[in-house]
Amino acid sequence: MTSLLDCWYLTGPTASGKTGVGVELARRIGAEIVSMDSMALYRRMDIGTAKPKAEERQAVPHHLIDLVEPHEEFSLARYVDEAQRCVEEIRARGKEVLFVGGTPLYLKGLLRGIFEGPAADIEFRRQLYTLAEAEGPGALHARLAQVDPVTAERLHPNDTKRLVRAIEVFEKTGRPISEFQKQFDRPRPGSTPRVYVLDWPRPELHARIHDRVDRMFAAGLVDEVRSLLAEPRPLSKTAAQAVGYREVIEHLEGARGLDETIELVKLHTRRLAKRQDTWFRGIEECHLVGVPRRFDPAVLAGQLAEAGGAER
Repeated sequence: MTSLLDCWYLTGPTASGKTGVGVELARRIGAEIVSMDSMALYRRMDIGTAKPKAEERQAVPHHLIDLVEPHEEFSLARYVDEAQRCVEEIRARGKEVLFVGGTPLYLKGLLRGIFEGPAADIEFRRQLYTLAEAEGPGALHARLAQVDPVTAERLHPNDTKRLVRAIEVFEKTGRPISEFQKQFDRPRPGSTPRVYVLDWPRPELHARIHDRVDRMFAAGLVDEVRSLLAEPRPLSKTAAQAVGYREVIEHLEGARGLDETIELVKLHTRRLAKRQDTWFRGIEECHLVGVPRRFDPAVLAGQLAEAGGAER
C-alpha cells in the first residue's frame, strides 16, 4: 500500500489561490490532483464551494469532487479510505499524487491516521439528538465533560455532531475518545511530508475573500441554493451548515435581505480563514509559504516543485 506521506500537499485558507497553484504544480511534477475539500464532495454545490473550473479539471485530472449527494453525510474515515484508493490508482498509472484543498481535519487524518472507533449506534445517537433538541446542545456538552473533560474542553457546546460521537465512543468502549485520538497530537515518527501552506498577509487575504464572495453571488449562488432546497431530500447537516449556504438558506427563509446576507457571508468566511490558519500553524508537518505581493500561480508552483524535489 502506497504511503500517504509520500504524496504532495498544497493547502491554505479559503480564497488563498490553492486551485490555480495546484494545477500549475501538478503539471510540473506529473501529478493528478486529489481534492482535500470537505464541501467539494457534494454534487450540485458548485458556486459556493468554488470548485475547480471545467478547464482546470481538463488540464489535470481531479479526484474526490462531486462524489456524494447533498443529502448525504461524509465521515473523515470514509474520506481517508477514498483518498487511499485514489492514491493507489494514480500511482499505478505512474503519476505523482497532489492533494489540494483547505479542510484541515482531512489533512491531519491523511498525515497522522485516524481513530475509527466503534460502529455507529443509530438508536443511541437518536436519543442524544433528541436530548439536544429538548434541552439544547449544552446538555450534551455537560454530559461529555463528566466523562471526557479533555474533549469537552476543545469542542464547542454547539458542535452537536462531534459531541454525540464523543459520548457514543465512551459509552461503547468505556474510554474517552481523547485517549484514542492521541496520534492526532504529533507527527508520525521520521516523516517529512511535502505539505505547503499558502500564507497571505491578512489584509490581502480578506480582500481576496470579499472579491470571491461578490463573484459567487454574481454567478448565481442564491439560485443554486434555491435549487438545492427544492430537491426531494433535504440537505445534510454538514451541507446546510457550510459557509455561504447557511446564510443564503436563512435569507431565503426571510431572516435578512440580500445585501446583509452578502456581508454576513464575507464575515463568516473571514472567520473560517482564521480558523483554518490556526489549524495549519498547529500542524508541525506544514511548511508556510509566504505569497509574494505579485501573486503568480505559475511562478509559485515552480518554486514549490523545486523545493519539494530538493527535500528528497
